[in-house]
Amino acid sequence: MSRPDRSTTPSTPPTRERTRRHSWVRVFLPVALILVWLVGAGLGGPLFGKIDEVSSNDQTSYLPESADATQVQKLLGEFRDSDTIPAIAVFVADGDLSESDIQTITDAVAGAPSVEGVSDDVSPALTSDDGQAVQAFIPIDGDAELADAVAALGDELRDAAPDGVTVYITGPAGFSADLVAGFAGIDGLLLGVALLAVLIILVLVYRSFLLPLVVLSTSLFALCVALLVVWWLAKFEVLLLSGQTQGILFILVIGAATDYALLFVARFREELRVARDKGTAVLAAWKGSFEPIVASGGTVIAGLLCLLLSDLKSNSTLGPVAAIGIVFAMLAALTLLPALLLLFGRAVFWPRRPKFEPEVVAEEHGMRTTGLWARLAGLITRRPRVIWIATTLVLIAGASGVLQLNASGVPQSDLVLGASEARDGQVALGEHFPGGSGSPVYVVVQEDRLQDAADVLLADDGIDGVAVTASDSPSGSAPVTEDGISAFGPPGTPAPEPTVVDGEVLLQGTLTDAADSDAAAQTVRDLRAELDDIDAVVGGVTATAIDTNDASIHDRNLIIPVILVVIMLILMLLLRSILAPVLLIATTVLSFGTAMGVSALMFNGVFDFPGADPAVPLYGFVFLVALGIDYNIFLMTRVREESLEHGTREGVLRGLSITGGVITSAGLVLAATFAALSVIPILFLVQLAFIVAFGVLLDTFVVRSLLVPALAYDLGRVIWWPSKLWRRGRD
Repeated sequence: MSRPDRSTTPSTPPTRERTRRHSWVRVFLPVALILVWLVGAGLGGPLFGKIDEVSSNDQTSYLPESADATQVQKLLGEFRDSDTIPAIAVFVADGDLSESDIQTITDAVAGAPSVEGVSDDVSPALTSDDGQAVQAFIPIDGDAELADAVAALGDELRDAAPDGVTVYITGPAGFSADLVAGFAGIDGLLLGVALLAVLIILVLVYRSFLLPLVVLSTSLFALCVALLVVWWLAKFEVLLLSGQTQGILFILVIGAATDYALLFVARFREELRVARDKGTAVLAAWKGSFEPIVASGGTVIAGLLCLLLSDLKSNSTLGPVAAIGIVFAMLAALTLLPALLLLFGRAVFWPRRPKFEPEVVAEEHGMRTTGLWARLAGLITRRPRVIWIATTLVLIAGASGVLQLNASGVPQSDLVLGASEARDGQVALGEHFPGGSGSPVYVVVQEDRLQDAADVLLADDGIDGVAVTASDSPSGSAPVTEDGISAFGPPGTPAPEPTVVDGEVLLQGTLTDAADSDAAAQTVRDLRAELDDIDAVVGGVTATAIDTNDASIHDRNLIIPVILVVIMLILMLLLRSILAPVLLIATTVLSFGTAMGVSALMFNGVFDFPGADPAVPLYGFVFLVALGIDYNIFLMTRVREESLEHGTREGVLRGLSITGGVITSAGLVLAATFAALSVIPILFLVQLAFIVAFGVLLDTFVVRSLLVPALAYDLGRVIWWPSKLWRRGRD
């Protein structure tokens, strides 16, 4: 059944006044919409360089309030009377250090506060037992530009160090500076690579000069306005923003907005073939695109908002931030893009303008009879069961690799890829001093149980030494032994009194192993178990990593099933069926399993990654399932539309041939945008980039092109059970 020629459909002759008013609306409305978006983008664009003003990469700030590490972190400021981040300067010589070398290093450390951003509370330099290294604790002011302060401190100390002595800046400040440097390219490099990749794909798809710019402008305007909203919400502390969340927001908005725009443009091109008037074509395209775009965006938003159930704030805040981005991606595709297409009309496709050819469309019966998708439809017609069974078996084989996935967490020193002065400094520190120097275990305990807690720490082989915070001691702390707090000065000098805050004292235990090692993590877990009887709370860098991993695993196990249920319910409402959504969810989960299995094999055997964060599978699931359902929606809403008129099996073939091109283009765009995350040298983002990019391509070229159409064709109208289409439809 062919579509009517809308240019010749009879209608009541319009009066001159109605015609003039209609023309004025058709010009004013798109211009007004474009101006509104232009103002929003103009306000949001300048904020790209100011996101660091409202974001934080402090891992402790993302933990639940009830976590031990969070409680200890809040108390540290009360014991220290400062809000500083400790840096450890490590001086390493090729041989033994002479007395003059040590004095030169001591003078350099004493002069460190002259560097902008360095606190005055510099601890005395300590020489290693082997006489070949010196370490010093140099705090960085909490409100300083961390990366700049650490770099300036390193330059100052290297200039002052004796010849033949290598200087490293490591510790919490060093690793935090590495993270800041890793995220530094997120405003420019990431955005530029993503936009360039999308532009190249759009030019190849459309073979047009103007249309790719129109589509890309839609995505960029959506991102600018989304950033405007998110920035101010973060400014007023309604949302918590990090470099990781920022990068995902950029990629998600550009990818989703471009996908929605591709769907709309495909509908618009179809309508231009049967409608001479561009306004009629835009309106028809809007009506045909509205339901799948809103359903697709709504599904992604629902999946993202499930992250609000997370204990980790890094997960729970990503949900609303990304959901805001998807909202503006949908709005841009349904308002800004139609306005631009209404202004340009057929000229937007130049030099390959679609012709007005309703008679050709009528002969085709609305379905392509040549080309790749027509041949694929023919193949499915002949061997549907063989295709979906064989495809399923291949996907299951790929999914078996998920058993090799190590997602129990990675050391802090491995979070940043490439060269790292902080990582090298930690290695050097471990060769000459206890591995946990500078990143101690903090224990907050009642004053009357101080010695009991100290005895537990001293008895643990993973602890090299114990000290208590004491403001009246020369170094701000005093060693604690089995005999009590050690005194300073000559025999008979009284031991310093520990600093007491609300009846509690702060103990520090120096770890024997590196603070981010598995051995240190086990030490902290053992200490927590042994100190539980005296109500002591354990925190510090190692404890923060433990609490973060534990909360992330809890989130993963809770949120993944919830997302599946929510998305399935949405699909049931959209497709008016139960069986079809169940099968679509099953294929998407299988596709996700295969993506994770192949990724695990690549991470271990090719990239040699040290492991993965527990949040990697969760984020991969959220984006692959929520975004993979987009293509299910694009395909199956069209299949249902065609099935109502032509029967289920022909509807499957029509839906595949009509949407195959746009789904493939959308998949390529989304894979390219997520792949752009790999330019940021952060392990989490590089792994997420591979998982999502590979998973989207797998979903596009295998699941949505072969598995789903073949399965739906083989089942016939039973796939719509128990709707009216199942009872009254035809195969």
